[in-house]
Amino acid sequence: MTEQRPNLMIRRAVLADAQALSALSAQTFTETFGHLYPPEDLEFFLRQTYSVEAHAELLNDPAYAFWLLERDGSEAIGYALAGPCGLPHDEVAPGDGELKRLYVRQSLQNGGWGGQLFRAVIDWLERDGPRTLWIGVWSENLGAQRFYERHGFRRVGEYEFPVGRVRDLEFILRREAAAQPADRPRSEAA
Repeated sequence: MTEQRPNLMIRRAVLADAQALSALSAQTFTETFGHLYPPEDLEFFLRQTYSVEAHAELLNDPAYAFWLLERDGSEAIGYALAGPCGLPHDEVAPGDGELKRLYVRQSLQNGGWGGQLFRAVIDWLERDGPRTLWIGVWSENLGAQRFYERHGFRRVGEYEFPVGRVRDLEFILRREAAAQPADRPRSEAA
């Protein structure tokens, strides 16, 4: 018997995706980090950060872009968000970009889809040419740190990320503007 693979694709999200992004954001954040927080702090954070209204506001702003990873064209199972850098670092400059979020449901992690979402984000952030890029990553997420390091990001600082009353130590990663290799194909999802 042959194993059937799910039909997965990445596409740019639109305003009509705000509800799906809100639900997926809350689900993937909770799957990944929910065990770290008291329930009331987690609930407060999810309401404030991942509401439908918060997603709609970002989707309406041309400075930001979301990508959805979907199964069979309808089930959202991963997403990424990029936009202007908002990290608290003295060297952030106007025009710098940031990968703000990248999540894939746990059941599909380690299948290369996070890397494909990452590539779509980087292609979009560098669509007008190379620029300095930033990422904030939880200090204990060693796998993500290794992934970003392989893509040229280096730790340049840290800050506290609030989830309700809890403050997580986050590392600030930066990749200086660099010429894109001529042989690297651009993502079709960008």
